[in-house]
Amino acid sequence: MRRPARLLAGAGCAAALLLPAAPALADAPALPAHPRAVLAADGKKGQELPGMPAALDPQDAQAACTPASKATAKKQDWSRQRLDLDRVHEHATGAGVTVALVDTGVAPGAAGLDGRVTASGDAAEDCVGHGTFLAGLIAGDGLRLSGVAPRARILALRGTDRRGAPDAALVAAAVRAATGAGADVIAVGVALPRRDAGLTRAVAEARREGAVVVAAAAPDPPRTGGTDVPARTYWPAGEPGVLAVADMVPAGTRPRSALPALGVDLAAPGAGVVSGGPRGEGHYLGGGASVAAAYAAGTAAVVRAAHPGDSPDAVVHRLTATAYPADIPQLDPYAAVTAVLPAQDTAGGRAAGAPGPVTVRDTAAADRAAGRATLFVALGCAAILAVLWSGYAVTRARSRGWRPPAPAAAED
Repeated sequence: MRRPARLLAGAGCAAALLLPAAPALADAPALPAHPRAVLAADGKKGQELPGMPAALDPQDAQAACTPASKATAKKQDWSRQRLDLDRVHEHATGAGVTVALVDTGVAPGAAGLDGRVTASGDAAEDCVGHGTFLAGLIAGDGLRLSGVAPRARILALRGTDRRGAPDAALVAAAVRAATGAGADVIAVGVALPRRDAGLTRAVAEARREGAVVVAAAAPDPPRTGGTDVPARTYWPAGEPGVLAVADMVPAGTRPRSALPALGVDLAAPGAGVVSGGPRGEGHYLGGGASVAAAYAAGTAAVVRAAHPGDSPDAVVHRLTATAYPADIPQLDPYAAVTAVLPAQDTAGGRAAGAPGPVTVRDTAAADRAAGRATLFVALGCAAILAVLWSGYAVTRARSRGWRPPAPAAAED
């Protein structure tokens, strides 16, 4: 018996042993290719831009407003490449959709937003600049730094004091104002550590009136970095039906400084993101769950524009069902806009026409039969190999005239 034949026989036995596992491997869904990620906002080097704070220094009562940036971005940052916004805008731009932004306010005349911002009360003054920064991510209209929904309108509402400290009563009042104004999407950039009854009622009313509510899953970390704190739920992200969004870095993981949160629905870019501010033509770098929530709110706006008949629950389902699969599903605006999904039965919580609960078939008998078959195949392979080896040994012995093999020569 020649060696190739023996190898083929062994390979055949190995293949037979692996056959029972083949169907399971064939049924495993193939994951889509991971979106391209770059290391920094400007390729390898990164862009040197001033940081956009989420709030002014609480220890400095006389802190001046965030100054205008004198630096401008030279290239599209990684977040917009990751979200594939150029392709998204071929299908939808958010035209006809109003996004209410609850944060530090939005400057109506900010670059890229002029003519599409309505500010309620003192929300037209954005001393911190954070709300205007987020508005640019939602609906900015710039050559390289476009928002997700560059034709959407922004309704600016203040959920903080002038210095950026969040307040539950202000957030609740802002959500009620957004509901009264008929906002299609309500984006809340602040995250509160305690649940507030008034805010709970305001969010529930907003959802009943047809608004998609998106909120930061955690507060933006302090400028010095996050602290060692346990994961917890923040509000209003923890309210039923609210889309809770966390921040991620280009690798798809949360930043090291990010505060851990429970009940996260989606992750979106939230580090090294470039946008404008309320003063001047310059740009800033920002990050945090509020940035990620702004990107998700912009995506909700383009989905509402592309699928005007979808209910708020259907929009949220579309954003989560089309997300890139990961430990925390990652926002994919292009898939959210273009994917064909079954109509949602929002009352029953499942697709219309979809079957009810699935009864799992008892496969114990089949598993036992498969186990016996595997055992028989293994025994059969062992027997074949034994016969092959015996034939090989007899052939060698006959060629030596049935003499035992000569002992190997001893080495000096």
